[in-house]
Formats: sequence, structure tokens, C-alpha cells
Amino acid sequence: MPNVMETVYARAKAAAKTIILPEADDVRTVTAAEDIVKKGLAKVILVNDTDAIAKAAKEAGADISGCEIVDPNKSDKKDEYIAEFTEMRKHKGMTEEKAAKIIVDPLHWGCMMVHKGEADGQVSGATHSTADTIRPALQIIKTAPDCKLVSAFFVMIVPNCEYGADGVFIYADSGLNPNPNADELAEIAIQSATTMDKLLGIDPKVAMLCFSTMGSAKNELVDKVAEATRIAKERRPDICLDGELQADAALVEAIGKSKAPNSPVAGKANVLIFPDLNAGNIGYKLTERLAKAEAYGPVLQGLRKPVNDLSRGCKASDIVNVAAITAVQATY
Repeated sequence: MPNVMETVYARAKAAAKTIILPEADDVRTVTAAEDIVKKGLAKVILVNDTDAIAKAAKEAGADISGCEIVDPNKSDKKDEYIAEFTEMRKHKGMTEEKAAKIIVDPLHWGCMMVHKGEADGQVSGATHSTADTIRPALQIIKTAPDCKLVSAFFVMIVPNCEYGADGVFIYADSGLNPNPNADELAEIAIQSATTMDKLLGIDPKVAMLCFSTMGSAKNELVDKVAEATRIAKERRPDICLDGELQADAALVEAIGKSKAPNSPVAGKANVLIFPDLNAGNIGYKLTERLAKAEAYGPVLQGLRKPVNDLSRGCKASDIVNVAAITAVQATY
């Protein structure tokens, strides 16, 4: 099995990007910050109250001398950020008074730094909800020009696995969009193919998963996946993508040849696109537990600049890994 994270680490080191960790009042975050700097994965900016950062570092026994520290309430850029955020959100009724309270939140402040090119990406979620992580990203950074929505994927690494890219897969959307329509599902597939290529350096083979293979069942749920497949192929004919495919037809060569003999993806898929969040979430958790797979994510895709979410139960090592992924995302 290839060590995918070694590849990601090497790419992150070569990229030399700057990553913001705004939950720097948490011991896991400052522990991760020290490790990120020591490993040379990225430069780190810790955004939070100065005293809270110092307290967390002392408690963790973390050396954060290699990190830049920014306290929003003490920064000389505060007025500039307030004015810019007010202008950004004035169509939503934003006033300078409201902006002054919002922008000093470390997650909003960090996103503003990324937006202005003062950093390359942000990682949060250790102490905040997914909604709290994504909201400032959508308000300030926004989606990439060629993307219609933000979606979430997991990098799945399955030990002793003959399927996919020697056990390496992208699962999407497994963390964000509950019930994407056909157009959105096509967008998720396109984004995920790009992720497999640009992040992991693996040639993507995208399967649009369903309980039907190439019309073997008739149902509105099947119709959605079939339509998403059509849209994705029309938009990006250069991507090796096909559907609708049952999971066994997507993964197992003999079954793929039997059920979809003319498909370029059947039996070879390494990017699995689930029809909804129920399937995506269940699928990644079953793979993680039953196959003892490593699951990295949920990682966001589709933003103009990368901002990524963490589980509130994450470890410091998880923050390090997501920071490395974020640094690589910032290169494309």
C-alpha cells in the first residue's frame, strides 16, 4: 500500500505555504503547530488571544517560538478588516458596528488573512462546529470561480486492498451536502476527480455510485445519478467517469466486466461518488471500521482558497495531517 500521507507531506514541504490555526487556545492546536513547523510542512500563524495562546502552550508543553502569533483585538489591521468585511456583507445588512464584533472572531479573522493573501489556508474545527468553520469561509473567501458549491471528501486508505489505487480512494460527498441534486452531484464528481489528481497525484477513475448499474433498476433515485453522470461527462469529457454503477461493479473487475462491459471505469474505480450524504457518511464509516482503513477528512473542496474542517474529537496528529493537505490544496 502506498504511503499517501508521505506523498502529501513531501508536496507540502515543497510548497512552503502559510497555514492559519485560529483555535490556538486549545492544547491540541498548539501541539500540532509545533509539529507542523518542526516537520517543515508549512509556516504557521496562530490567531487568538495572546494570553490564551500562551496558556495553551504552557499546558501542552509546546514550543511555538517558530510560529507567528496574531491577536485580532491588538492588531493594527483591525480597522482595515472591519471596513472590508462591512463592504463585503453590506448587501446582507452588515454595519461597521456588527462587523467590529464579528471580525475579531479568530475564524473570521483568519479567513480575512487568507482572502487578502497574508496566508494560504486555514484549518479549524477542533473546538468549533462545521457550520462555524464553513460560514466565514463562504462569507469571505467564497467558492472558486469554476465551482458551483463546496463539498467534502475523505481520503480513504484501505490496508491489504487490491481495489482502487492499491487501496487508496476518494469518497465524496461524505461530510457536507445532505441531498445534492443531479447538477450538484456532477459538480462533486468533477471536484473529486481534480482532488485525486492534484492532491494525491493519482489518475482519477470516477464511479457514480447507485443501487443500479447502467439502468438495471428504474427509480427516480437512479435517474438522479444517471443525469449527474451525463452532466459531468458533458462538462468534463476529459475525466474518466462513468455511472450509474453499483459498488461491486465499480470495484471488482470481473463484476464490472459482467455488469458494465463497455465502461472504462467499472472494476477500476478509485473515486467513489455517493448519491447522498447518508450513503457517503455510512460508507466511509463502515470502510474505516470494518476494513480498518485510515480516513482523512472531511476535507473541503470548491473554495477559492482552502479552508478545512476538523472533528471536535480530533488529535493533534489529525490537525498536522489536515494542515499538510491544506498546504497542498493551496498549490492548485
